[in-house]
Amino acid sequence: MPDRQTSRTGVSRRRLLSGGAAALGATGIGAAALTAARAPAHGVAEFGSETVPFHAPHQAGIATPAQTHALFVGLDLRPSATVADAVSVMRLWTADAARLTAGRPALADTEPELATTPARLTATVGFGPTLFDRLGLADQRPASIHPLPPFGIDRLDPRWGSADLMLHLGCDDPTTLAHASRVLLKNVRSLTTIRWTQRGFRTARGAHPDGTTMRNLMGQVDGTVNPTPGTDLDSVVWSDGADRPWFAGGTSMVLRRVRIELDTWDELDPHSRDLSLGRRQSDGAPLTGDSEHDAPDFGATTAGVTVIPENAHIARAHPRTSSERFLRRAYNYDDPPLPGETSNAGLLFAAYQRDIDKQFLPVQQRLADADALNQWITPIGSAVFAIPPGIEVGNYLGHQLLEQGR
Repeated sequence: MPDRQTSRTGVSRRRLLSGGAAALGATGIGAAALTAARAPAHGVAEFGSETVPFHAPHQAGIATPAQTHALFVGLDLRPSATVADAVSVMRLWTADAARLTAGRPALADTEPELATTPARLTATVGFGPTLFDRLGLADQRPASIHPLPPFGIDRLDPRWGSADLMLHLGCDDPTTLAHASRVLLKNVRSLTTIRWTQRGFRTARGAHPDGTTMRNLMGQVDGTVNPTPGTDLDSVVWSDGADRPWFAGGTSMVLRRVRIELDTWDELDPHSRDLSLGRRQSDGAPLTGDSEHDAPDFGATTAGVTVIPENAHIARAHPRTSSERFLRRAYNYDDPPLPGETSNAGLLFAAYQRDIDKQFLPVQQRLADADALNQWITPIGSAVFAIPPGIEVGNYLGHQLLEQGR
């Protein structure tokens, strides 16, 4: 009886799972060449044809300029899962993601027409703290990959908590994103269960010039202070492998789901909003500056009172040492209200850094202790993931770790 999972190219799920690196090499080659081939003449990419290389020293979707739409999915391996099962998941995701991000149908793609508009699609995979324990690899878990300590402002819902695996998809087209999500998730149903799905969005491409800081649903600019792409970002985000050699080129991720009380925020006057943030909502400039990217002067006073209050959000979030820096990436969410509520909106806040304990936690603790925005924002979800390094053609995502457990 023919293999019913055979794709139009004749490559089957079953063959991929058993074929090892050779099968991956045969099916995943040419991402860089495809990117070049798809680029229109004159160096100006058409919106839907833009691609982000899948094979690279670091996983895409982190330093990549943020796409309009994002999907974060937390998954758990089945209770009886082994390292071999985890490898199978990674092989499947690697082979299909390499094709989808290049604008090619996945293996056994039943809707190949939906794969031809990549629109900067990226797929990023992370490992939760529990994965290391379940696979007998606890000694390989990076030191800061553990659940965050409790904060006084948290009202965490377990359904948005830790998971064995995380799949993050980013894309400028929602149809492409939905198709990629279905393909990647349905092919691992026998090995995983979905714990949560979180969807977010940012300002649409073309609505503002590229590089414009997004605004959250409170109307505030969100993400002004970030490391500069290049050497600065590299030193803040990517691990050097000193902690765990397999982790070199990877990073750690904190994903916080933050509910915003828009109904009470709506009642606040513009001046009070500006004082709470420490920036003017109108243009994003610090209260002591003229434009968004001016450095705030936290010592400036007027009539003996600091212009930027000590409990303003930017004052509490400002790094006190050079190590308290990380890459901020935020997405809005606006879901159907729960029974008895009028809104269910907020922010999916992703932070990327070499070491969560040294870079993220001190800042988060200051915000939890005395951020003026705390009366309007409430963290309701929190998860931490190790993001493995990128890969070359012929390897699968996470092989640096998983091959140690084989």
